[in-house]
Amino acid sequence: MKLDNYDRRILAELQADGRLSNQDLADRIGLSPSPCLRRVRALEDAGIITGYRALVDAKRLGLNLMAILSISMDRHTPERFAGFDAAVAAMPEVLECLLLTGRDADYQLKVVVRDMEHYQELLLERITRIDGVSGVHSSFVLRQVVERTSLPVGLKGS
Repeated sequence: MKLDNYDRRILAELQADGRLSNQDLADRIGLSPSPCLRRVRALEDAGIITGYRALVDAKRLGLNLMAILSISMDRHTPERFAGFDAAVAAMPEVLECLLLTGRDADYQLKVVVRDMEHYQELLLERITRIDGVSGVHSSFVLRQVVERTSLPVGLKGS
């Protein structure tokens, strides 16, 4: 799907506020409601808009500790990676899992937990018990400098 400026503005507005009504969205981008809704549906059908979510404050939920884990695997086989992928996908504390190249680690995880005791349980009872995990290096986040959920949509003039 080739995106025009209206599509990019729709994406920018919905990323900033996914609860916008179609009428408010149409007003903001300068279209009438019907073509605006058709464009939103087309973006959804094309898989460009994949869903709508609420952003939740981790600290207000008591999740006060964030860590970045570098994970090394013993063997680089599709089966090992598939097993690891499935195991970490089932852990609600894992916010992000990236398979990497160019580093000693194979994976990088971003996790959030209540405290050091919760982290210890996650690490020792679950992550290190995944078949193939041969090493874990943990770094604890002191402060989150930038946190974004929106992607740059390439609006002209921005």
